[in-house]
Amino acid sequence: MSEGKEILKTYEKDELKVYWKPNSCIHSTKCWKGLIQVFNPKNRPWVNLETATSKRIQKQIDECPSGALSYELNTDGKAKYDTEVKCLENGPLIIMGDVHVINSNGAEELKKKATAFCRCGASNNKPYCDGTHGKVGFIG
Repeated sequence: MSEGKEILKTYEKDELKVYWKPNSCIHSTKCWKGLIQVFNPKNRPWVNLETATSKRIQKQIDECPSGALSYELNTDGKAKYDTEVKCLENGPLIIMGDVHVINSNGAEELKKKATAFCRCGASNNKPYCDGTHGKVGFIG
């Protein structure tokens, strides 16, 4: 195996598709300590999606600190994601979905549905957009 070549393993169950990138794994053990019936390093294959619900598997994968484990939902042939990012022309980044925000002063907030983040750097309400991009002529 050549160094730097990304390996991607795929496991599927109904509408759930799980991806594992072994080269990205930092072996934190969160996956198998949290859901051993699905992620068992002693078994081959080590991932068995049939032993837990899709929701439970997704919850455990969300705990993966390296991103080596990820998933996608497929309904009617179209992938469904919990979060979507839209980059508006000459405007903010719009994050669609629930977002946990930790501000530079350490304050934490939970934003629901849609959140607009400043891209121009001129907002008086950072990290959020306040529409100043239009006044300063931001292009991006």
